Amino acid sequence: MKGNIDALLDAWPSIQEGIVVTLQLTAGGALLAFVLALALGLAARAHSIVIRGAARAFIEFFRGTSLLVQLFWLFYVVPLFGYLIDPVLCGILALGLNYGAYGAEVVRGAINSVPQSQWEAATALDFSHWQRLRRVVFPQAWAEMIPPLTNLLIQLLKGTALASYILLQDLTFEIDQLRQTTGNTLFAFGVGLVIYFVIGYVLTLVMNALEVRAKNRLGTGPSLREIFSLAPSDPRGLEAAKQ
Repeated sequence: MKGNIDALLDAWPSIQEGIVVTLQLTAGGALLAFVLALALGLAARAHSIVIRGAARAFIEFFRGTSLLVQLFWLFYVVPLFGYLIDPVLCGILALGLNYGAYGAEVVRGAINSVPQSQWEAATALDFSHWQRLRRVVFPQAWAEMIPPLTNLLIQLLKGTALASYILLQDLTFEIDQLRQTTGNTLFAFGVGLVIYFVIGYVLTLVMNALEVRAKNRLGTGPSLREIFSLAPSDPRGLEAAKQ
């Protein structure tokens, strides 16, 4: 066991570099996926059949094909046409396009879940279409989007492991190097599991904080301060409610 720990300490600088690559892929892919999800989710609700049809075709194509195949196409096939893509950018594009297509359905469904009365109330206030969307509909839809988007973000994090197939020295690559050094598969991939779990858990906490904030702004949930406070902010009110 001591030999495994020594090997881990020796490999730790390389593992840290792999973690940085994984975080770059996660952050870049998530940002691209979110932008695409918003654009495609709104386009899928457009009145124009051309815009709506193009959005649906894009969504179904990237949802219906393998992320690994998309990654190979960007890294190995696109250069055949004279366009060489940096491996990190290639990974970000593949992750963003694939998970953006899934996210588009989340956005579309969340916006559709906002009651029609909210649209009608905004219309009665003489808001334009974009004002209705930005001031009334989207804040309500955003609170509904966050839980499924959190799931997609964690899936995206795990999807970054495929980057090792395009010669990126990400976390999975460095963990495999540790396995080869120690000859202990259980130890090496156990370390990998722990690191991925920690990163995923931190991302989940951040997304949960965004959800709490979004619901609090709508008046449907407590604030972050109330959640982390050691005592209820209004104990008398709570006691009165119990009685």
